[in-house]
Amino acid sequence: MSLTADHTVEALRAAGEPTRLRVLSLLAGEELSVMELSRILDQSQPRVSRHLKLMTDAGLVERFPDGARVFYRLTSDAPARRLIDTVLDVLDSGAGEADDRRLEEVRQDREVAAGAYFERIAPQWDRIRSLYVCEAAVEAAILKAAGDGPFDRVVDLGTGSGRMLTLLGKKAKMSLGLDLSQNMLNIARANVSRAGLDKVELRHGDIFATRLPEQTADLVLVHQVLHYLADPTAAVAEAARLVMPGGRLLIVDFAPHTLEHLRDEYQHRRLGFSDDEMRRWLTRAGLTPSAPIALPPDTDGLTVVIWTAERAANARAQVA
Repeated sequence: MSLTADHTVEALRAAGEPTRLRVLSLLAGEELSVMELSRILDQSQPRVSRHLKLMTDAGLVERFPDGARVFYRLTSDAPARRLIDTVLDVLDSGAGEADDRRLEEVRQDREVAAGAYFERIAPQWDRIRSLYVCEAAVEAAILKAAGDGPFDRVVDLGTGSGRMLTLLGKKAKMSLGLDLSQNMLNIARANVSRAGLDKVELRHGDIFATRLPEQTADLVLVHQVLHYLADPTAAVAEAARLVMPGGRLLIVDFAPHTLEHLRDEYQHRRLGFSDDEMRRWLTRAGLTPSAPIALPPDTDGLTVVIWTAERAANARAQVA
């Protein structure tokens, strides 16, 4: 699919202004809030918002709210992205140095805030982790289940702190992590940066409607996410949709258990998943499940299970 002539002209008009070109260049790197863009551009928020509205109407950027803030990112529409990439390629590479410096200041402030947030929630994570086998054993099993790679494209849904991206990132040519929490995405950005990974994209996204192209990832991960969801079946179907022929979906979660206090204390909606129901969901989504891997706790507690499934290598990708 390609842009129509009218749409191309509209998009070029929307991009054809110095501030809007600066915005596109900044958003090519990461999602940013109106407040952050205002700080980087040294312009008022109402003025920045007007520019963003023009580009949103022209299909160049996407707007999404997160709590009291509104964030923006480049469009996920492939033809429009190609147009943006072409425009940015011909820009003077040194023209945005001042913007880059202020963006780095924003990133540093964001990392400080993310660190403070993580310190507040870390005790909750530590208490849950104490209920199951050590994290090192789980991660070793994940690495084995994922395979040796290298992977062309890894997608981590509900990426949280980005641990799966840093664990598998060096095996991937490109990785993408989605999460609904900007606080967690900021933590992930800091962790990915410290790990020295530069081919990682982190973006706000809904596991039920990722808006990512189908059958384009050779490894999709859903790590300790499903038990929080009201409709895990739909999340599995969306994750499976992204798996390319010959690719693999890897789900890590808990086996059925009776720890009811996790519902009230930690907002767990589901107390684990059985192998049978996971097999049904994966098969219904068009994948072929492998034997699950169970990691029982050292004492009474939670059993971690790794479910994997593959799309047949000869399956033909459907055209959306």
